[in-house]
Amino acid sequence: MSDPAHRFDAAYYRHWYGKADTRAFTKTDKDVRAAFVLSYLRHLKVPVRSVCDLGCGLGHWREALQKIDSRITYTGVEYSAFMAQRLGWVESSAADYAPKRKFDLVICQAVLQHLDDKDCARAIKNIGSYCRGALYLEVLTKADWTSGVVDKKHTEKHSHLRSATWYKKRLGEFFVPVGGGLFVARSANVPLFELEQM
Repeated sequence: MSDPAHRFDAAYYRHWYGKADTRAFTKTDKDVRAAFVLSYLRHLKVPVRSVCDLGCGLGHWREALQKIDSRITYTGVEYSAFMAQRLGWVESSAADYAPKRKFDLVICQAVLQHLDDKDCARAIKNIGSYCRGALYLEVLTKADWTSGVVDKKHTEKHSHLRSATWYKKRLGEFFVPVGGGLFVARSANVPLFELEQM
């Protein structure tokens, strides 16, 4: 992992998740995303019973998903020792996490831009090995940061911003992009219309 673990301490979470004037995500944000993700995957006939949330932080995704379907089993993975110990998550990184099972849905929101190129490529390959259904990915690119689409007051500046092309090349080995941040695992053999594939 490129950034030191102590960086993701109590002060970090207070700033980006606790303070209303700098908060990056809220529970409501996760509720909206969870409803979209589960609805679209239901439309594509991709069952979701097991979820792995990489960089799970406060666990808002768990709450949002289980409001919709309480049968979903959730595994939270968090690089921050502070947060993992406080909330009982698996302490690991996207590049190193090595589960002994596969997941229907892997969530990786605002994580990969913390990794240098080598670790990020390793993380994508790693995710591809245990994602059997779909990946929900949100990651800032260089163009996102410079184009004005990002609210910089509520978005952390990252030192590892890459091009969309860089990501697409590596994701394409394992996933088919279907829009809205969703990528269907190639191994799932989901039948997709041509225009569903972005």
